[in-house]
Amino acid sequence: MKNPYLLEFIVFTCGAVVMILELVGSRIVAPFIGTSIFVWTSLIGVILGSLSLGYWWGGKLADKKPSWRLFSLIIFTPAVFISATAFSNLLVLQVLQSLFTDIRIEAIIAALILFAPASILLGMVSPYAARLKLTDMTTAGSTVGSLYAISTIGSITGTFLAGFFLISFLGSTTILYALAFTLVIVSLLASIHVLTSMRIGFMVFILFYIVYSHSVMSVFAADGFKDIDTNYNRVWIINTLDPYTNKPIKLLRINDESSSAVYVNSDDLVFPYTKFYHLAQHFKPEINHALMIGGAAYSYPKEFLKRYPNSRIDVVEIDPQLTEIAKQEFNLQDNPRLTVYHEDARVFLNKTDKKYDVIYGDAFKSRVTPFQLATKEAVARMFDVLHENGVAIVNFIGTLEGDKSRFIQAEYATYSSVFPQVYLFPVQDPDNPHFNQNIVLIALKSQTIPAFTSSNEELNNCLSHLWRNDFTTNLPVLTDNFAPIEHYAADFSTYTVTK
Repeated sequence: MKNPYLLEFIVFTCGAVVMILELVGSRIVAPFIGTSIFVWTSLIGVILGSLSLGYWWGGKLADKKPSWRLFSLIIFTPAVFISATAFSNLLVLQVLQSLFTDIRIEAIIAALILFAPASILLGMVSPYAARLKLTDMTTAGSTVGSLYAISTIGSITGTFLAGFFLISFLGSTTILYALAFTLVIVSLLASIHVLTSMRIGFMVFILFYIVYSHSVMSVFAADGFKDIDTNYNRVWIINTLDPYTNKPIKLLRINDESSSAVYVNSDDLVFPYTKFYHLAQHFKPEINHALMIGGAAYSYPKEFLKRYPNSRIDVVEIDPQLTEIAKQEFNLQDNPRLTVYHEDARVFLNKTDKKYDVIYGDAFKSRVTPFQLATKEAVARMFDVLHENGVAIVNFIGTLEGDKSRFIQAEYATYSSVFPQVYLFPVQDPDNPHFNQNIVLIALKSQTIPAFTSSNEELNNCLSHLWRNDFTTNLPVLTDNFAPIEHYAADFSTYTVTK
């Protein structure tokens, strides 16, 4: 005789698996598609649609043939699909990345291939369980309502379990295999008489593959590759070659972005746009205290400490684990002139009473500046925390003309609505306004028109990239109420953001 609460346990567990799968799914796709609103919209929409289809299909099937044996198979089958996702996600995402440049299409197809099949089958569990539970039609409503409530409680539990614990301590692939293993066990509880040897063999395979995967990752780690899940990001550390100099570098990739790098045998800055931060000393020769928004591997803060031996710099980095990675992998050292704040940069700007000579901006989320840092309200706070004649130097990605320039146009309009002077410096190709590249925006608090030449050859070279043509926009200023930055950036190519 089966435990009278077995069905409740099964729908609770399957409800938890659904939400863990969705949250881990965001980490699975992040290195290839990012974590923008388009990605989350695709994941949530596809999984909700899949669950709805599963509810309908499960109910129809339960009415025709309610049996514990079939119920057991329904629970077991998503374990196979989740394992397939764990096994094949890298290949699938690489192929999709090569086929599509529109992140919206790529995100939807990725969600359909990787997560829809398992979600449909998991959606079948609750209506089928309700049919098995029904023995008295006079209590049908309360029976069905109770099971769906328990399934929802399971989903809530899975959400907190994944967000607060699992992703922080286990790799994404390991979590997927753990979900598959759990579903196999639950399917055995439902009925041990169906494909018993196959299911037990499948569990052995999962355990073997987890051990094998860790062994393979150990081999990659020996070659310098590391795959790390933090509370905020999916992080890859890769040994590769600098495309500009062909020298060996250690690269930090965060989600879909190359974020920081260091030369293996040199302290020089790797990415060209970081050298444009040196223009701060041209526009503000006396720099005593600076602020950097976005730390990652702390490439420029380390350069700042070396370049300005009597100055201080504060860094706002939302992810404390990135700071630890910078210390362990990218030679970040404790320094009394360096203060790190682990919080959202907008929150920091809103509440700080400090004053700075320079603000360096280098925060990205899925190829664009995070929404809360891109608006007029955020820029106004930057203006407020700058000293008189202070300078804001911010790195963006985009073009100066054409459809891909809409994000840069909007940011230019937004900064111009606050600062009296705003200038643009295209980094890689200053003569091609249609080239998608790093564009450094410099906003001056002073109303005095500066010179755009320097006796310093390094600074003069950067100043020569000044965009001197007219730059007008009809786009509205970005505000906390309306800032469609993902929409403006949707036409970006796969250009790699570099820090």
